[in-house]
Amino acid sequence: MKLVVAIIKPFKLDEVRAALADVGVQGITVTEVKGFGRQKGHTELYRGAEYVVDFLPKIKLELAVEDDQVERVVEAIIESARTGKIGDGKIFVSELGQAVRIRTGESGSRAL
Repeated sequence: MKLVVAIIKPFKLDEVRAALADVGVQGITVTEVKGFGRQKGHTELYRGAEYVVDFLPKIKLELAVEDDQVERVVEAIIESARTGKIGDGKIFVSELGQAVRIRTGESGSRAL
């Protein structure tokens, strides 16, 4: 099992969710987060004063998937989240040691 964590632009959430449903993902955890990467934020104008926005709004997706689903999931996220502009986001894939479904006590891949 793998844990896939993706940081994407907020307006791409619906497209990414639909693409993940198409490849068979059954569950996603979505969190509104703020951060910055190479773009280092941007400046905005508010009531005539210019100020720097250091942390940009992003969406963090977390998915627990079977090993054989990882490549399809990563491709689906890349294709649906890409705008071609800076700040499109990142995808992190890590090993998932254990998963347990609280309701039934099922563990491992059956808990996904």
